[in-house]
Amino acid sequence: MPIVVYVQKDGTETRVDVPEGTSVMLGAVQNDIGGIEAECGGCCSCATCHVYVDEAFAARLPPPEEIEGELLSGVAAERRPTSRLSCQLAVTAALDGLVVHMPDTQY
Repeated sequence: MPIVVYVQKDGTETRVDVPEGTSVMLGAVQNDIGGIEAECGGCCSCATCHVYVDEAFAARLPPPEEIEGELLSGVAAERRPTSRLSCQLAVTAALDGLVVHMPDTQY
């Protein structure tokens, strides 16, 4: 199973085995990883699963679709070039070791 590394704002890292095809958001929720609220449950309608993808992995991801881009425009924390909604990031073998950083806030 691919590993996703979730990094809290204080630098604490949690490594989680996430099944292929599962979203980065769901991997966090199912493993009690703080920092991802996921209020809409992964429907791409709330932006409370905002993360910063580590630059080493950003180019491996497909670009955000229009709805994700629109939601990222209204995130509570600073939007960065590597900002993504974790509900839209499906884990694949090619993303093994993916590192995502939590923003300061989701609200």
